[in-house]
Amino acid sequence: MLEKNKAAMRHKLKNWLHKLGLVGFLFFFIKGLLWLIIPYLIAKGLL
Repeated sequence: MLEKNKAAMRHKLKNWLHKLGLVGFLFFFIKGLLWLIIPYLIAKGLL
């Protein structure tokens, strides 16, 4: 029973880290896009 519980906890931890990685990727992807879009809009006089 204890081994089954440990395996379940490892699986939950793996899923949590996977979700955290996805959120981190999306955060930096959007941040990078904004670093490109905002100066472009300022140069065009739209912002």
